[in-house]
Amino acid sequence: MGGLDAVITQCKNKDVETLRHCASALANLALYGGPENQQAMMKREVPTWLFPLAFHNDDNIKYYACLAITSMVANKQLEAAVLKSGTLGLVDPFVTSHDPSEFSKSAVSQLKGQGQSKNWLRRLVPVLFSKREEARKLAAFHFCMEAGVKVQQGCPEIFDEIGAIEPLKQVASSPNAVASKYAAQALRTLGKEVPHKLSQQVPLWSVQDVKEWVKQIDYASFSEAFEESRVDGDLLLRMSENMLTNDIGISNSILCKRFMRELNNLKKMADYASCDSTKLNDFLREINPEFSTYTYPMLSAGVDRDYLRYITDDQLLHECSIANSIHRKQIQQAILNESAPPETEGDMSKTLDCFISYRRSNGSQLASLLKVHLNLRGFSVFIDVERLEAGKFDNNLLNSIRQAKNFILVLTPSALDRCIQDYDQKDWVHKEVCAALQSKCNIIPIIDNFQWPEAEELPEDMRSIVTFNGVSWIHDYQDACVDKLERFIRGEVDRPDGRYVSTAAGPATPSARPLAHAFQRTQSADSARDS
Repeated sequence: MGGLDAVITQCKNKDVETLRHCASALANLALYGGPENQQAMMKREVPTWLFPLAFHNDDNIKYYACLAITSMVANKQLEAAVLKSGTLGLVDPFVTSHDPSEFSKSAVSQLKGQGQSKNWLRRLVPVLFSKREEARKLAAFHFCMEAGVKVQQGCPEIFDEIGAIEPLKQVASSPNAVASKYAAQALRTLGKEVPHKLSQQVPLWSVQDVKEWVKQIDYASFSEAFEESRVDGDLLLRMSENMLTNDIGISNSILCKRFMRELNNLKKMADYASCDSTKLNDFLREINPEFSTYTYPMLSAGVDRDYLRYITDDQLLHECSIANSIHRKQIQQAILNESAPPETEGDMSKTLDCFISYRRSNGSQLASLLKVHLNLRGFSVFIDVERLEAGKFDNNLLNSIRQAKNFILVLTPSALDRCIQDYDQKDWVHKEVCAALQSKCNIIPIIDNFQWPEAEELPEDMRSIVTFNGVSWIHDYQDACVDKLERFIRGEVDRPDGRYVSTAAGPATPSARPLAHAFQRTQSADSARDS
């Protein structure tokens, strides 16, 4: 696998054309390589190295990196390791911010009116069957692009020949809103019938919607029983194994278990906006995405976000049907954490190794590279990647800074220009720096062709940032730069501010906890990270 090692090495490059070739090569290897080569990719941390590619500003690099990661996550054996890398979380922002038709016409897509070969497309078809929403979204997005290209070329029959029509129909009728939209668009372009569409708002489903979903999950023989019992979306979300056995007639306990697994997947995908005005589902998802399965039972019991502070363990068990005592304890702990004042204790209470702050307009590539380097050295890292919901941005982001032992400030050209005279803290880099100073984080500037402004030009609340020693970034000597950064993190480098001067590994030693996920934000009205 010397070729793979060479490609991974070039993922550290700054040259856009080189990175385009890297992303394309990794996408092709993920599609063509099969399970054996995908395992080799895992051993070489390819999902982690795909992060800076999928985080790049160039759409071509970003797209083919996303294709590579979705092809890998479709392999169930690799799913857990792929999720750990955080790269899969970059698929949604790409898919939701691009139009397939426009993207197929752009030079960066590499399609340029030609499209991919029949054999290439055949290898993408299995991704449509993935249990991961992100994978189905990107596969449907690509087939939507290809449908227009193949119709223009006069060869739409390729979709029939590679067996893509039925999978596209399944996705088009699924409650995955984005994937179903693109799959339906592809089918219409090809002149194919578009099946019955299921909304993501499962609580509002009709009896016919439930019947259609039951067929989709391969329980067609029981679909009439669901119809006879008049099971709508509300009843479906309340369904128990006893109901399946006694009322629907599924006597095989294994079939019952499999049905409940599919139902739990549906609960995690569902949109509860019609009955969840206080966003209880968002709160549960922040604890653990799996906890979305508890949203509807809690809402049905009369629990909303405002009532959480009063809820007891007994109520969670009996009224909300949360049988798992560990899950109940995690929910109660999250409620306490949300209502508690910010922690002001020292480093011992901090659970995150590093928070990376950067200017999105020109600092994202370096920030993502630092994340990869630090992850590979065992550090947990938070980097925000543009998807946190509006209104939650403050608490999620600032709480992560408070939990971080080290605040890594990526300083690319003009990175602090928008902080100058920003006395109202409208700029998010300014806010992040102030939060880091208040939380007594170990602040480490990473300086890449950056010129410090005069201290008096900066607002007083962040002015001390100019006194911190940092690491001068030299792209061709990344490992040496990260070695020095690691010494700062471990407290092995003397600091003029008198902090972290020990020569032994201090509290910033990499933690044994799982690596932190990358979080995403939407741009708020006062966010000035972009320029």
